[in-house]
Amino acid sequence: MPLSDSQVADDDLLEFAAESPDTDDSSALPPWLVLMVDDDQDVHDTTLMSMRGMEIEGRSLQFLQAFSSAQAREYLANNANIAAVLLDVVMESEDAGLRLVKAIRNEFALESVQIILRTGQPGFAPEIETIQKYEINDYQNKTELSLVRLYTSLTGAIRTYQHLRAMEETRRGLEVVVHSSAELSKSRNLRSFAQGLLSQLCALMNTRADGLVCARLSHAANTQTRVVAATGVYATLLDTPLGQLPPGEPRKVIQKSLELEANLVGATTTLYLPAPGDQAVVVHVDACPAGAIDQQLIQAFCSSMTVGLENVLLHERMYSLAYQDQLLGVANRNRFLELLQDQIDQVGNGTVAVIDLDDFAGDNAMFGHEFGDALLKTFAQRLADTFGPQVGLARLSSDTFALVGSEQQITPEVLALCSSAVLQVLNQTVTVSATCGLVRIQNGSRSGAELLKQAYVALKLAKTQHRGDSMYYSEAMGTDATERSTLLRRLREAFESDRLFVVYQPQVLLRDGSTIGAEALLRWRTEDGKYVPPDQFIPVAEQSGLMISIGEFVLRSACHQLRSLNDLGYPDFRMSVNVSQVQFRDPAFVATVTRALADAGISPRNLELEITESMAAEELDFVLNVLSELKQLGVTIAIDDFGTGYSSLSILGQLQLDRLKIDKSFVDDLCESAGVAKSIIDIARSLKLELIAEGVETQQQANELLSMGCAEAQGYLFSRPLAVADLLSWLQSRT
Repeated sequence: MPLSDSQVADDDLLEFAAESPDTDDSSALPPWLVLMVDDDQDVHDTTLMSMRGMEIEGRSLQFLQAFSSAQAREYLANNANIAAVLLDVVMESEDAGLRLVKAIRNEFALESVQIILRTGQPGFAPEIETIQKYEINDYQNKTELSLVRLYTSLTGAIRTYQHLRAMEETRRGLEVVVHSSAELSKSRNLRSFAQGLLSQLCALMNTRADGLVCARLSHAANTQTRVVAATGVYATLLDTPLGQLPPGEPRKVIQKSLELEANLVGATTTLYLPAPGDQAVVVHVDACPAGAIDQQLIQAFCSSMTVGLENVLLHERMYSLAYQDQLLGVANRNRFLELLQDQIDQVGNGTVAVIDLDDFAGDNAMFGHEFGDALLKTFAQRLADTFGPQVGLARLSSDTFALVGSEQQITPEVLALCSSAVLQVLNQTVTVSATCGLVRIQNGSRSGAELLKQAYVALKLAKTQHRGDSMYYSEAMGTDATERSTLLRRLREAFESDRLFVVYQPQVLLRDGSTIGAEALLRWRTEDGKYVPPDQFIPVAEQSGLMISIGEFVLRSACHQLRSLNDLGYPDFRMSVNVSQVQFRDPAFVATVTRALADAGISPRNLELEITESMAAEELDFVLNVLSELKQLGVTIAIDDFGTGYSSLSILGQLQLDRLKIDKSFVDDLCESAGVAKSIIDIARSLKLELIAEGVETQQQANELLSMGCAEAQGYLFSRPLAVADLLSWLQSRT
């Protein structure tokens, strides 16, 4: 029966489709089962004849005939829906009927069945005493049992049975609802919740489990409503989008329920469970609840399950944020560590690969974040298509991905298909390059985190030695990484404990040996007085980012020392300071130089910043912008180690340089390869740049350089790097 308008207004969770007009179709309802127990055939015949064609509550009567207590027991054991029992008291024994009453109530536990005792010997069992002692509903004499009285007794009995069964069903249904709520509250993902929801609904309706659950997780155009649970005849439809379901009632009513956001109950049952954020679940089963009580139970079931659905979706959202990459929809670092640990614990072997896109930062800066995001999505899909669902895929950081699977699946050859691929990104053809670090999972492998760390070590080495290719981790790499980690820790401690200091190597004019300036150089002296070579700790500082702080320390120390030299009577002294690549790329670098000049109170023209040739050759626009800002401050710029990089004359001409510095390697081979040094000097002249040579150790080298046109030099021929006090003494002696 449809709910009234007021009922719908009170609770819009449940809304039923309009039913067809009432029709007199009692044949659609099952008959009432009445068990007639009597050893007299005439009683059976008379009862059947008198009740022929009779209906009670719109349903016909079906009589089960038993001629003994034993035969009655068989009926009671095999028919759970007997509504009433017409029971003779005296049959094979004087109290056979009364003993059967006890069996009905105690042995068969049929509390709802209504029992009407009939006796042909009124004096054998006193009526009042029998009613008091036995749980019966009526007591009649066969001689007085007219048609009207029999019909009246059966009608009252069946109505009582109907009410009791309705109460039982309500109680059972409420127990199912409570149990369902308790059980499904333990679910932590939508699929298990949906499967449990389907099973519990079928249990509530006492029907077989033929049904399916569709979930709509968003109204977004790229999100499909999909089957997330299915049983019985629908089991093969799991994971099928709603639009691909076979034409028929399930597809039609589910779609209608989603559109109306309502429950539709007809020949089948379809329930709509709303959830926040345009999400919803629709449950469809091949069964129809009968009666208003069932509908009320389903309404209570829906209310309880809606709360459970919200909890499950909230948990899935929290899980997604914790374990899923929000841009790509693949596993993130946290989830990958779990996948990696599962591979160790359950399989015991395999391969881990960490894949880093080469030059992604430059592409992202050049083409914009939209293009960068699209490139990441396309590359992730390329990995997924190449390796398939059996290989775990994750995004670890901005442009770094990871794979875990068998050694047969993850190989350098297969990775090469992705590492140098041509992709279509936003209607553009893009050739990507990726570098991979791999590590083999072996028996005895410790933790997933340790394996991932080893894969990163291999990746870092591959980046420097085999860019665009793959490299397996080895124990030697691990030893080097451990040593670098130890060195970095010690370096941090030294920096914090003021065991890093600056020394100064004088720079002179070759024509007369007069001092023109000095180069500030960083040194590290350990607690036991030993020195750590710069070529060991400076690369570690650069890789860790610590070089930004250390570089600022060197810059400020050099500027303050220059201020002291100015005050001591060296107004034109030039102080050269090396700038690392990490330091140069720091967005605050120009501001750092500005503060250092101001705090020391020195003239910018006396500060010279040295950058390497390789730095100048990368990201020219960025380098030009930074150099332009530095030149506006008034400082001079020198190219350090010139001749060892790959810069062209056209690039050098754009850099607004003041000086080229000839690398020590060319000075060492000056006698054998003077032509290289001469070429560098010619380049400097063509660009109208000054020259200085480093690493000059013999007078012959000094004479050769001077004859070629190099005016300035530094090296052990003139002085080793000096501490502040030694520098002052050296300057005074030269004067």
